[in-house]
Amino acid sequence: MILPASAPAQEVPELIPVRMLNEFAYCPRLVYLEWIQGEFADNLDTLEGRFAHRRVDRAATDEVPLPPGAEGGEAPAEVAESEPAPSDVPETIHTRSLMLSAPNEGLIARIDVVDINAGTAIPVDYKRGKVPDVPGNAWEPEQVQLCAQGLVLRENGYQCEGGILYYVESRRRVSVPFTEELIARTRQLAAELRLMGQAQVPPRPLDDSPKCPRCSLVGICLPDETRLLQIEGAEPDELSDGDSLASSTAQEEAATGAATRTPPGTKVRRLFAARDDAQPLYVQEQGAMVGKSGQALTIKKSGKMVAQVRLLDVSQVCLFGNVMISPQALRDLAGAGVPICHFSYGGWFSALTSGLIHKNVELRQAQFAIAADPMRSLEFGRQFVLGKIKNCRTLLRRNLQGDATAVLRDLADLARRAAAARDAGSLLGLEGMAAKAYFAGFARLLKGDQVFEVEGRNRRPPRDPVNALLSFVYALLVKELTIVLHSVGFDPMLGFYHRPRYGRPSLALDLAE
Repeated sequence: MILPASAPAQEVPELIPVRMLNEFAYCPRLVYLEWIQGEFADNLDTLEGRFAHRRVDRAATDEVPLPPGAEGGEAPAEVAESEPAPSDVPETIHTRSLMLSAPNEGLIARIDVVDINAGTAIPVDYKRGKVPDVPGNAWEPEQVQLCAQGLVLRENGYQCEGGILYYVESRRRVSVPFTEELIARTRQLAAELRLMGQAQVPPRPLDDSPKCPRCSLVGICLPDETRLLQIEGAEPDELSDGDSLASSTAQEEAATGAATRTPPGTKVRRLFAARDDAQPLYVQEQGAMVGKSGQALTIKKSGKMVAQVRLLDVSQVCLFGNVMISPQALRDLAGAGVPICHFSYGGWFSALTSGLIHKNVELRQAQFAIAADPMRSLEFGRQFVLGKIKNCRTLLRRNLQGDATAVLRDLADLARRAAAARDAGSLLGLEGMAAKAYFAGFARLLKGDQVFEVEGRNRRPPRDPVNALLSFVYALLVKELTIVLHSVGFDPMLGFYHRPRYGRPSLALDLAE
C-alpha cells in the first residue's frame, strides 16, 4: 500500500484492536471508514455474527489463572520421572470474553474464549459461517486476527503456539498454528494499519470485488462510484427516467448539458438500499410518560397503558408539550442511536436529545472548510439548484396535461443558466424564476373543486389550503433532514447554498432543495 509522503500525520491510538487487523487484511478502506472515521452500519451478516457471539461476549466471572512465573502465579513445575497421577493433571480453565493488551506489540484484544492449562493458552475465535474450502480451512483475515490474539497472550506471559477457529454454522473447529510466516504477516499488517491511520488518506476502494455487495458499509463506501470519480475527468452516468419519453429525456439532457459518458472499462453496480421499517414515534398526549419495558417503549398516562412499540421499530421519538420520558428509556434510546425531539405544544422544535456525537471528525472538518470557501460552496449550490430545477421539470413533463412546451422550455433554459451561474446572487435569482414557472404549472396538476385552486406559492402565512399543506410537509422534511444530518456527523446549521442564520438549519435546507 502506497501512501502520499505529503499527507499530514495524525495521532493514532497506541493499541490497535485485533479485530481491525482482520478487517484491514480483508479491506483497508473498511478499517478507515469504521475505525478512523467512526462509520458503522448493520446488515444481516453483522447481526447474525453478533447473535453467534451472544454467549462468548458475556465475560466469565471466574478468576483467570496467571501464567507461571508471573507475580501471584504458580511456579513452573519440575519434570517428574514418572507419569503423574490423574489427580495431579492440571485442570483446563475456560474463560470467555477476556480483554488483554500488549503494549510492545501495540495491540489490544477481546478474545472470545481462552483455554488455559499449566501456563499454555489457546485462543478460540468464533465465526458465524461455514468452514471455507481453502488451504488451511481458514481465510487470511481470520488467521491474522487469531495470531494477533496469540501475540497478546504471549506478551502477557502465556505459552501460545496456535489457536482455534470455531465455525458456528459448520460446528467445526479448525486449528491454526502460529508459524513464523503468519507472525511476520500479522506484524506487517499492524505496521501498515498504523501508517494508514497517520496519513489521513482513505485507501482506494476494492476494484470490482465480490466482497463489496455483502459489506455492511457498502452504502457508505460507494466503491464503484468512488472509483469512477477518481478517474481523471470522469463523471458518473445519470440514470434515465425509465419512462417511455426517451426522446424528451434526451432533449432535456442536451438542453441542460447533463449528458455524460462512462469511461471505457468502468461500470457502476446498482445498489439496492435495505428497507428501513423503523418509523418516527409521535407522542402528543399531554401528561403521558414514555418508559421502557424489555425491548419495547411504553406510553402510559395515569398509570394506564396507552401504547407499546418495539424499540427496533422506532427511528426517532417526538415529544410534544408536557410529555415525560423515563431515564431508562432515554439511556436506551441514546445508546441505540435513536434521537429524541422535543417540541412545544404547538409544534415548535426546541431541542434534540441524542447519544454521543458522531465520531467522524474528518467529515465536519471538510464541511467547515468548504463552507468557508465561497467558490467551493457555489459549486455545491449550483448542483442543489440544478437538481431542483430538473426534478421540477421532470414532474411537470410526466404529469402535466395539455401543452407544456413553454414551461418545459423555460425550465430547461433556467437549468442551463443555473449550471453556469458565477455567483450566489445570480443563482438565487434563477432559483426564484424557476420556482415561479414551476408553481404556475403545478396548479394545473391538481384535480378537484375550488378548494384546490391556487395561484403560485405563498407562505408566512400560507393563504390557501394547498400552500398550507406544502408548508407543513416542507417543515416535516426539514426536520427529518436535520435529524439525519446530525446522526451521520454533519453540522445541520452550516450550509453551502443557504448561508448560516440564527436558528436556521441551513444544510438541511440545502438538501431539501
